[in-house]
Amino acid sequence: MEFLLMLYADHSQFEKLSQAQASEALAAYGAYTGALQNAGILRGSNRLRPTHTATTVRVKAGKTEVLNGPYAETREQLGGYYLIDVADLDAALSWAARCPGASHGIVEVRPVWPRSDM
Repeated sequence: MEFLLMLYADHSQFEKLSQAQASEALAAYGAYTGALQNAGILRGSNRLRPTHTATTVRVKAGKTEVLNGPYAETREQLGGYYLIDVADLDAALSWAARCPGASHGIVEVRPVWPRSDM
């Protein structure tokens, strides 16, 4: 069963890290990614650029609105994701707890609809 692990954090805190601290943080994510790969459960992952680079698109009454920046007004923003394939929710939660993002932000775990159910 596929689960999306969505990593939310305050991007401004990462920008305050020293170069050594940032390298250490990125190395932790590299190790976590390697563990997912070695377990054979990683289906995809990516780090997202900061929210100030986002563009939001919405269609209201047939009219397209394009807005610069993120729509949500919150300190914690989506910064990346992992798509994993594991047996069940308990396994997904176990992997989410091991993610470095869980120690400085939150990891939202959401099941993915199987393609046959779409």
